[in-house]
Amino acid sequence: MSLTFEEYVRHDATGLAALVRAGAVTAAELVEVAIARAQQVNPPINAIAHPLFDEARAASALPITGPFAGVPFSIKDLNHPVAGAPLTHGSRAFAGNIAAEDGEATTRFRAAGLVPICISTSPEFGLSVTTESTLFGATRNPWDLSRSSGGSSGGASALVAAGVMPMAHATDGGGSIRVPAACCGLFGLKPSRGRTPIGYGRTEGWGGLTASFAITRSVRDAARLLDAVAGAPAGARSVAPSLAGSASEAIERAPARLRIGIPRQLLAAANLHPDCAAALDDVARLLSDLGHGVEECQLDLSGLAEAMTVTVAAHTAALLDSHGAARGKPVEMDEIEQVTAALVALGRAAAATQLIAADGAFQQAAIRMAELHQRFDLILTPTLAQPPAPIGEVALMRDPLSYASAFAAYCPFTAIANQTGQPAMSVPLHWNAEGLPIGIQFIGRLGEEAVLLSLAAELEQARPWFHRRPVL
Repeated sequence: MSLTFEEYVRHDATGLAALVRAGAVTAAELVEVAIARAQQVNPPINAIAHPLFDEARAASALPITGPFAGVPFSIKDLNHPVAGAPLTHGSRAFAGNIAAEDGEATTRFRAAGLVPICISTSPEFGLSVTTESTLFGATRNPWDLSRSSGGSSGGASALVAAGVMPMAHATDGGGSIRVPAACCGLFGLKPSRGRTPIGYGRTEGWGGLTASFAITRSVRDAARLLDAVAGAPAGARSVAPSLAGSASEAIERAPARLRIGIPRQLLAAANLHPDCAAALDDVARLLSDLGHGVEECQLDLSGLAEAMTVTVAAHTAALLDSHGAARGKPVEMDEIEQVTAALVALGRAAAATQLIAADGAFQQAAIRMAELHQRFDLILTPTLAQPPAPIGEVALMRDPLSYASAFAAYCPFTAIANQTGQPAMSVPLHWNAEGLPIGIQFIGRLGEEAVLLSLAAELEQARPWFHRRPVL
């Protein structure tokens, strides 16, 4: 059959792959539908850093194997090279940089049968929770074009929400899978530290803070993709504990009665927007109705923001110094965003003892979280403290002090899972009166993605979201 867009978008990646296996459609037909949709919606959402249309057409004409054989996909423009394609990290300082070969994650995605049709946008070096850059402009939310699609995987979330593809590669150093998933009404799982490869020529990013995986429309796609690409890269210092069975098996079984803690004191201090508070209360009631135990808990995040800032600043400064040396010309401050420049200055001035203290703070946080998880299986918060941000409100081109204030008020809950290495997910369980998605975050024990996915599948069945699509 010849697949229309409306038929295409009714399927998740698992469903599209099943059509290909059954011979109902070809990989080439899926790619053409995805390209046509991308060409239609990218002008308003601005989510493509670089098209790979010709490469995708050529790949789809060849025999493809794997659990997602023939399914269109995108790779994020951050640390994950695609051979022959630009890799700019959202920065003018890397404009013209071409990847010589695929990175490990790209290799695994291809082995799973996925067909990259484009490189998705990222803010500079993945430093923000919106996706806005001087190089590419602002990536916009398909639910409301005046608002951000989130960051730093905002290109991925916008493409999936707009129906270009059913799932897309994303990375997460402080919430960058969960935040855009929340902004665009999608499912976003950040795996445990050491579960998946995080980039090219390294096994950790930002000293172990980062993770790499995907944003999806369905829970089963996330589970089956995790089964397909999981495994720490060779030489990794951090290797995630083995999953309890496969992720695909986890979504087929109902979760045991879970003990779920809500850090009310932390939430009160964060000054939640009423829509986010209402979403949290609504989901707490849903969880109780499903038989889970929900009660208040204590979670102390003091000192972690400073530790995060100095760590990210030092790594950003080192990246630019390395790039300047490689190209034979130092990176000038007018080649990078205003906030990035401030971070680079901070990173260059940081003492080694500050980095050691920051690492110690992360270790202490992991210990405190492990103690908390002796009582609670999961920790529950809104993904964000506010609905999706207006364009420009949390952009790297702002004055650094006002940016820091806006960032802290907008996104106070996600980074803890990066600092401790735990898995976490944003689940699209609530829409506000304006029709904007409000994501809900669950944080699990290290290595226990199966628990998260099992609950996510139960929630997806109790309150389906797959049918919800923005009108563009």
